[in-house]
Amino acid sequence: MNDRSPGTSSGLARSIEDPQVAMAERIARWTDGAMLDPIIGFLVPGLGDVIGAGVGLYTVMVAVQKKLPAVVVARMLVNLGIDTAIGMVPVVGDLFDVAWKANKKNVDLLRARHVRGRSRPGDWLMVVGASLLLLAALAIPVVLLVLFFRAVF
Repeated sequence: MNDRSPGTSSGLARSIEDPQVAMAERIARWTDGAMLDPIIGFLVPGLGDVIGAGVGLYTVMVAVQKKLPAVVVARMLVNLGIDTAIGMVPVVGDLFDVAWKANKKNVDLLRARHVRGRSRPGDWLMVVGASLLLLAALAIPVVLLVLFFRAVF
């Protein structure tokens, strides 16, 4: 297969294709494009989403090997985390998997940031926002528990 044809817009980018990036792209094509992720999640609820996240970690590993900025790697992990957490909800999670396409998002980040070698403000916003949501999700039960004990005792 020769992608060096001058008629394609990505001919130059693909003429020097990195095999790891190409493999990450194939994984995304199968899991997100061929809907393998939502199908496995539907057939094996919970476990299918964990398997999908494990497969998706390949792209993150490639990003680390290519020395992408830490915030970009964190953003990739956030994408996988959202996909896995919501994907574990029966039926609704499988529908979410159809739309979210975490592996495709991560391959797009890998390609864009590998070429430029820099993070963007959107990367920081996504990671900081996810971190704040995680802290809130952890803090709210603790605060409610404290309020409950104060009310009872």
